[in-house]
Amino acid sequence: MADRLDPIAARQGPFGGLIASGWHTVALMMQLFARHYLSKVASLGSPGVDELRWLKPVRPGDRLRLRLRTLDTRLSSSDPRRGIVRTLAELIDQGGEPVLRVTVVNLLSTRDGA
Repeated sequence: MADRLDPIAARQGPFGGLIASGWHTVALMMQLFARHYLSKVASLGSPGVDELRWLKPVRPGDRLRLRLRTLDTRLSSSDPRRGIVRTLAELIDQGGEPVLRVTVVNLLSTRDGA
């Protein structure tokens, strides 16, 4: 296991140095998404995500922030008490470049079956 964290050996690898696991990066995005975006009152879970892309390796010392854009919203055709929201989520590095992009689909409670 130690050889996987060896910066000298990592320089010989395909990324030219140490990088974070892509799934670790997704987990960080999801933590930020859940903590700062999802409603603790209205969130009903998610049927999944679309278009997950790792765009650039995340390296030790990178500072990442979450950028979100609502793509569309609609009522559930099977239950008008639920709304479906599609959100483009991007993790942005300190240079302003996206390192991860994913479309997240969430189910949310609507107000009074609106």
